[in-house]
Amino acid sequence: MAPSSPPPPVRDVVPLREAARAWFAISLQTFGGPAGQIAVMQRTLVEEKRWIGQQRFLFALSYCTLLPGPEAQQLATYVGWLLNGVRGALVAGILFILPGVVSLLVLSGIYVAFGDTTVVESLFLGLAPAVIAIVAQAVVRVARKGLTHPALVALAVAAFLALTLFSVPFPAVVAAAALVGWLLGRVLPGVGRPSGAVADDGPAPLISDDALHTERPSGRRATVVLAVGLTLWAAPVVLAGLVFGRSSIYVDQGLFFSGAAVVTFGGAYAVLAYVAQQAVEVYGWLAPGEMVRGLALAETTPGPLIMVVQFVAFVGAYRAPGELDPWVAAVLASLLVTWVTFVPCFLFILLGAPYVERLRGNRSLATALTGITAAVVGVIANLGVYFALHTLFAETDRVGAGPLDLELPVLDSVQWPAVAITGLGFALIFWRGWSVLRTLGACALTGVVVGLVLAAV
Repeated sequence: MAPSSPPPPVRDVVPLREAARAWFAISLQTFGGPAGQIAVMQRTLVEEKRWIGQQRFLFALSYCTLLPGPEAQQLATYVGWLLNGVRGALVAGILFILPGVVSLLVLSGIYVAFGDTTVVESLFLGLAPAVIAIVAQAVVRVARKGLTHPALVALAVAAFLALTLFSVPFPAVVAAAALVGWLLGRVLPGVGRPSGAVADDGPAPLISDDALHTERPSGRRATVVLAVGLTLWAAPVVLAGLVFGRSSIYVDQGLFFSGAAVVTFGGAYAVLAYVAQQAVEVYGWLAPGEMVRGLALAETTPGPLIMVVQFVAFVGAYRAPGELDPWVAAVLASLLVTWVTFVPCFLFILLGAPYVERLRGNRSLATALTGITAAVVGVIANLGVYFALHTLFAETDRVGAGPLDLELPVLDSVQWPAVAITGLGFALIFWRGWSVLRTLGACALTGVVVGLVLAAV
């Protein structure tokens, strides 16, 4: 019997250098949380460069939504793996977060050194409203591509109402959406297929919706990936314990945020309340109210919103540096926490993607993921509402009656400058068709001018 031939090597769909340039360009535009980040990748990878088909992109997004951690960064890692194998996954995932790491490191230092200043607050006054318009654009883009059947539109609306009106936990929404998608697939066999209104009639993408990835899943590969991933994940925390002692702030932060990294289903907002409570009341890393300021910084930098944990680590270590210089301690803790937060993201993708690729032809899985994709539209819309409430109003109230759990604005606390700049952002994006970066720049400049004028009167 002839020996079995080895599996074909993973080939680069595009040159790795070209892909790296594209990922870096994408990383500079990833403002506005997962909605904006997914929209940037959608526009660049699917519509402009034609590197991946629309349904393939949405399938990858649905899988990443099931995972703990930032789904947009994991989506970038997944697509990077499709394009260039393991090297592409590492390049895409690292470049996706690199600008945010550097930016938030600098802003955390500015916050510690200077605190609240008129210029910094004015900058936030312009940037935060612009993000609302960017998220709205993302909802429209993803909905147009993913909601290809009236039943999926209804599912997206139901997910939005469940989150907004009843505070249903995100994992429950995802599980229900998967079940509904599966049921719809049995009742309406064409529910997951693109309709003529949204059919992709451009040039054929390099990775079509039906192409099979050449890297085959195997137990040996999975064992190697798991062993290497877990070792890299734990190594900095173990080293910190050996150098600084088990009771050091670095070990406490490393262990705490390692745990948080595997329970962040639904993105940053789903875990922020827990992180804030632990960081303020249990560990004392932050003062009350500082978590909101850290979130504002994370909102105005590129990259995943979960990067707010970097701010928490920076401030906490700066104030309790042990034997190190406060600035050295802050930078060290910030990088350690970033490491333990994002290494699992690479591990989940590199471990699971080959298996998921082989299951793409499974009709039951495909329809379940179609349901999740529809729910993602409702999730993004819910995050947009949350962000708008906390940007346009200084105060909100929670209204609860039976199962109803709704957050409403205190109308007397409306912040009219933010409302006006939000209107400017919507006009620039939807009317003038400006890019994300150009809109952010215009709104930031407007915010600085308005803030300085208000401070002078």
